[in-house]
Amino acid sequence: MLHKNLVSIDDCSKDDIIRILDNAAIFEENPNRDLLKGKVVATLFFEPSTRTRLSFETAVNRLGGRVVGFQDPSTTSSSKGETLKDTILMVSNYADVIIMRHYLEGAARYASEVTDVPVVNAGDGANQHPSQTLLDLYSIRKTQNRLDGLTITMVGDLKYGRTVHSLIVGMSHFAPTFHFVAPEELRMPDEQKQFCDMQEIYYEEHTVFTEDVINKSDILYMTRVQRERFTDLMEYERVKNVYILHNRMLENSRSNLRVLHPLPRVNEIAYDVDDNPKAYYIRQAQNGLYTREAILCDVLGIDIRDRRL
Repeated sequence: MLHKNLVSIDDCSKDDIIRILDNAAIFEENPNRDLLKGKVVATLFFEPSTRTRLSFETAVNRLGGRVVGFQDPSTTSSSKGETLKDTILMVSNYADVIIMRHYLEGAARYASEVTDVPVVNAGDGANQHPSQTLLDLYSIRKTQNRLDGLTITMVGDLKYGRTVHSLIVGMSHFAPTFHFVAPEELRMPDEQKQFCDMQEIYYEEHTVFTEDVINKSDILYMTRVQRERFTDLMEYERVKNVYILHNRMLENSRSNLRVLHPLPRVNEIAYDVDDNPKAYYIRQAQNGLYTREAILCDVLGIDIRDRRL
């Protein structure tokens, strides 16, 4: 099992990842089980979310647990000046697990250090989004029938995109090749590239989004340019529509190529892609339910292998 918390994908060994993905596959067969009966899960969302919050809450409900929490911090005591520490300690009195999204990098790590209740990071600033990474890995394995030796192209906001930062770490166990496609303003940070160098992971950087790089890919991972991460709105306007995937751009791509996106999308995937069988981003979001069921059981130390029915 994990070390109680899931704060970073770095917390997961290769064995942890495989176990969670295997358990997610079991939940896909039957997502409705009473494994969390009598458990209370707190969802603390200091930053807006749709898919992550709803999939976690659905996971709790399908497993027979109860959900408490908030999605608008302006309605909580934090708007009165309550510290994050006091909020976490207060909620720890009521819940068996805390799922937290926060706009500050490191907030989830801090929360895990001030409470004995398991903490699951649902995204902290531009840092990490480990549950998204695990559902991405589940989606990749499901569509490719493997994780080893794949070529993954990441497109868009690679500077602030916590999903791509986490995915690099998650895939590092499986000898990937990466293509990073981003404008200069949003290029992959040096920290992630240095990580690839240390892990001897081959990568190439591109500023132009071409069919040539698409045709080399097994997975095309699109991301939106995140307006909320920009302090300079003029900079955002310059780069927000720099890369747009159209259906015609997939004509000569590999038959096994699948297009992923953590969602929400804005303009980076044209709607004419939706009907292409290589478009997988809606099913990818559905996979979040099964993966998050597996994560909740894992941090609570619930072994589902003998409890499949």
